Amino acid sequence: MKIATTTQALLAQLQTASRVASTRSAVQALSGVQLDAAGTTVELRATDMEIGLRVPLEAEVERDGTVVLPARLMLDIVRQLPGGPVSLELRAAEQDVEVVAGPSRFHVRTLRTDDFPPLPAMPESATDKVVALPAAAFVETIAKVARSASRDETRPILTGILVSVSGTELRMVATDSYRLSVKETTLEHAIDGGFEANVPARALQELERVVSAAEDPEIRIGMRENQVVFETGAVTLSSRLIDGQFPNYRQLLPETYDHELHVPGDELAGVVRRISLMAQKNAPLRLSFTEGELTVSAQTPDVGEASEPLPVPFAGEPFEIGFNPDFLKDGLDSVDSGDVVLKLISPLRPGLIEAGDGSGFLYLIMPIRLNV
Repeated sequence: MKIATTTQALLAQLQTASRVASTRSAVQALSGVQLDAAGTTVELRATDMEIGLRVPLEAEVERDGTVVLPARLMLDIVRQLPGGPVSLELRAAEQDVEVVAGPSRFHVRTLRTDDFPPLPAMPESATDKVVALPAAAFVETIAKVARSASRDETRPILTGILVSVSGTELRMVATDSYRLSVKETTLEHAIDGGFEANVPARALQELERVVSAAEDPEIRIGMRENQVVFETGAVTLSSRLIDGQFPNYRQLLPETYDHELHVPGDELAGVVRRISLMAQKNAPLRLSFTEGELTVSAQTPDVGEASEPLPVPFAGEPFEIGFNPDFLKDGLDSVDSGDVVLKLISPLRPGLIEAGDGSGFLYLIMPIRLNV
């Protein structure tokens, strides 16, 4: 194998691929990036056995071949190379790849190619499901809900995002059992076919980055047994699906609320960000409602305290409710602009944040029991 490219092109694609390479696997090849040169195309591939990524590299192929190189080391090397042309050539006898850029010359030992698994491509069988969606709508929906997915690997079902596509509706749901995000996006055109799958949140967040860089208006999604494949431009990302029954989010949403308050989203988010500075060491953020006013406060022993009032259309018996400050900020930040709608029942029942513009975003957040 021998290719010629530029350090700028190689660096950009290595940065993308190396994010997927494994950092924990006992199989050394999974910590690497596979470079495949065939005919006129060059592709970089990486996988941790959960997510797989294939990205193109603009390069001239002087000799076909496939090698696996340590991802982290290659990334560090290319970052330090001078700008301009760079060549990579496999030296089979030495079991390394020679990297030459200007006066710099590196010999990097290869990893076992046989240990690197094949990555799935977009399904082509008539029995497999393939749908095409607007890329912008898809990644915007991911951004709204991804924060609520759990990072606790002992509960794998909650580490995913439930993605549903049917007709003109795209819906994503994520929860870590302390909060729940739902985003329903109306598509301009009805989709032929549809699917529902629990996709690892990490895969969808990686897809978000990939789509932004690809600048392709469309994303194709192919469903295989226990796998999903996303294709945008010349980039292909694959992921395993999460087995098991995702929680029925509709059962988690209260049917009625005692208070429904329309509040300027930017103002409330600003107050919450400021006062949260004093909610340290797991201290809750307190929301105290009285006639026509909301006071946001926080107190951390040995650190300090803060409070700030905000006019709101509240009427009824005063009450105080506590929330995790980071969770509350995440919910408010997920509303783009305009009013947010706060729906509340009592200090011990979950609260709901909705986008006031009817854009289909819901954020349910569990309260924290307050000590008087």
